[in-house]
Amino acid sequence: MENVKQTIMVLSGKGGVGKSSVAVNLAVWLATHGKNVGLLDVDIHGPSVPKLVNLERTQVVAEGDKIKPLLYNDRFGIMSVGFLLAKDSDALIWRGPMKHNVISQFVTDVMWGELDALVVDCPPGTGDEPLSIVQLLRSAKKPAESSQPAGSIINAVIVTTPQQLAVTDVKKCITFCRQLNLSVRGIVENMRGFVCPKCGHEMDIFDGDGGRNLARQFEVPFLGSIPVDVGMASACDAGRPLLDSHGESPAATSMERAFENFYSNLAEANMNNSEDSDKMKIAIPVTGGSLSLHFGHCEQFVIVDVDPEKKAVSATATHTPPGHAPGVLPKWLSELGVNVVIASGMGQRAQQLFAQHNIEVAVGAAEAVPEKLALDYVSGRLERGANICDH
Repeated sequence: MENVKQTIMVLSGKGGVGKSSVAVNLAVWLATHGKNVGLLDVDIHGPSVPKLVNLERTQVVAEGDKIKPLLYNDRFGIMSVGFLLAKDSDALIWRGPMKHNVISQFVTDVMWGELDALVVDCPPGTGDEPLSIVQLLRSAKKPAESSQPAGSIINAVIVTTPQQLAVTDVKKCITFCRQLNLSVRGIVENMRGFVCPKCGHEMDIFDGDGGRNLARQFEVPFLGSIPVDVGMASACDAGRPLLDSHGESPAATSMERAFENFYSNLAEANMNNSEDSDKMKIAIPVTGGSLSLHFGHCEQFVIVDVDPEKKAVSATATHTPPGHAPGVLPKWLSELGVNVVIASGMGQRAQQLFAQHNIEVAVGAAEAVPEKLALDYVSGRLERGANICDH
């Protein structure tokens, strides 16, 4: 996974919204723009990617102790549990641990090679599969010598339809992304209307403006709307992605426009991340100006900006935290851009919440001024004793 430059999860809280079609066509679009792409299908119980690319009767090939992804073309490799089934009617009646194990194998045992992007097609909802893939992608990448661990930025594209029933479920999906600190790069509204194949007139199928309103409500980019057209259904049944088979259709044109908006947002985010890559923000809870014995009851947080290469402090700021309640401080510090928290003591539940926000925790620190603690941390000299907090 350290050879994967970008990870893009395609999610939806509702089934039947065309999420897998969007994921497949996004991968095709990236490949046609010169990117090396992998598509990982983690929909364990309903893998549709093999059908969408006409590979449903193809078996995977092992090379040593690794698995080779199946190739759609020379820039686009695919892995799905559907390739492991003897028949497409076979059902996998698995609980969480079994699903986690097979997804783990897809992350660590597949020869993905050098990828510009790994697109992950997730099943509907916010259950085992999307949670497992987030945890596995982050743990599979080796920490980089920078302020942000490699693989910590996982991009998300959310797919919905205008129907209010779908929008209600998709709201939960956006909340899931934010709780796991995924970067939501935009919402795609599928099945916006129907385009008549004879006259080209487009007629709305659902009332309202669900996808656009959803993007406005959650303050995320709206990437665009894709209409229903007959080319999409025939392309899916034939196992030929829409962009490869009906590239001039209204749906394909709208889809390409949405992907262009997505890639523009992603490029801008990468530029901002690159500008901030040499910075590290370390938060230290203090009471009376000294390290607090318990971070949750501190008076203030001192946030120290450190240059890891120069081992120098560039700025220091003091913030008064919001009221103490489970999950509040990790979210608040994440929004402030904090990468590391140095504490004397911290409970296990709090450490787990910080991990979900991709914030490293160093516990057992001895009392010292915040700037010294921060510099000792980046220099590898931070002395750490026992975690005095036991709850």
